[in-house]
Amino acid sequence: MGMNLPQDKGRTAATIIPSVGCPMGCNFCTTSAFFGGKGKFLNFYNTGEELFGVMSEMESKLNVKSFFVMDENFLLHKRRAMELLGFMKAGQKPWSLYVFSSANAINQYTMRELVELGVSWVWMGLESPHSQYTKLQGADTRKLAAQLRQHGIKLLGSTIVGLEHHTPQNIEAELEHAVAHNTDFHQFMLYTPVPGTPLYAEMNEQGRMLPGIDLADIHGQDKFNFQHAAHFARGFETLVGLGLSPRFRTQRTQHLPHLPDHDGRLAAVQERPDPRVRARFQWEARSLRDGYAAALWAMEKHLRRTNEAVSQRIRALRKDVGREFGLLSRVVSGAIGPVLLWNVRREERRLARGETYEPRTIIERRNWDWAAPLILPGASPAPGVAGLTAQEQSSGG
Repeated sequence: MGMNLPQDKGRTAATIIPSVGCPMGCNFCTTSAFFGGKGKFLNFYNTGEELFGVMSEMESKLNVKSFFVMDENFLLHKRRAMELLGFMKAGQKPWSLYVFSSANAINQYTMRELVELGVSWVWMGLESPHSQYTKLQGADTRKLAAQLRQHGIKLLGSTIVGLEHHTPQNIEAELEHAVAHNTDFHQFMLYTPVPGTPLYAEMNEQGRMLPGIDLADIHGQDKFNFQHAAHFARGFETLVGLGLSPRFRTQRTQHLPHLPDHDGRLAAVQERPDPRVRARFQWEARSLRDGYAAALWAMEKHLRRTNEAVSQRIRALRKDVGREFGLLSRVVSGAIGPVLLWNVRREERRLARGETYEPRTIIERRNWDWAAPLILPGASPAPGVAGLTAQEQSSGG
């Protein structure tokens, strides 16, 4: 919408890294390959008590209530997660967790356990309905996606385009299956053999790696770096969704626990007496009463010209939000909505001219001696130049 969100302290989630690697060991996964491959991983925190301790410290230092859990398959380690839940309950912590987890890992838990654990966002690999990856075995991912949304858990689905069984004849059905999950966000990534992975070794052995590909361009969002079995062209037409639609879907899912379900009963989370869970949903929904309510007004008007069906769905959600949050929400929508609509259209014209956003560069240095040049481990410094200490050289500086 062309406007910067406030960056006040506590708004951004703190990052916690409980483990690296993933025992699922999908053949394309770089992190799994880097940290030992299939069946292996490395825990930094083995217990829920350890995790609770470091999260409490971050809460105190950074004034946060939400945590991005940077772990390839956080929910796979159920004993640790449930132990963490026990400490969260004892400490009355209404934290929100944003996690990566596979479908079969999520299926170890009841929806109640996930909600009480504070799972607010899930990144889940959907890949393909015909893929044989262990993480998807026995999982009805469409049903699971619906259940997560029903309980206010936002879902980012990930689908791979260009798997070995994909052909020009079946690719459209595969994409339709992905879209049918109705996720809040969805990423489509090209099947990509990255150096170090089993997939790369296999493609390299078969002589199917394409020559002259810059390593910096091997990221799954541009072109194939290998010859596909079905001889797809290197590049696909870009699959573009409406830029505003994911934000609408996120607000819809966030708002669901506050609304009656299709049977006229409150969503399951609202029936729970746990004040800790209620506090979390109230904190997450705080923006719905003002800024996002106005954003819904702008989205509805802007998309009316290009997608009437989506515009009507946004209107229905905006009306629900207005009823739920009262007069203030409706007043803010009417006052700020037109300003946001004007800004959206201005931003659309700006981007159409080819202007882009570039993130601010951040440089952090550790054990840095500004007076001395960098001496790589094993190299001899020039006479009279100290360079790095032996300890710094052995640790990479």
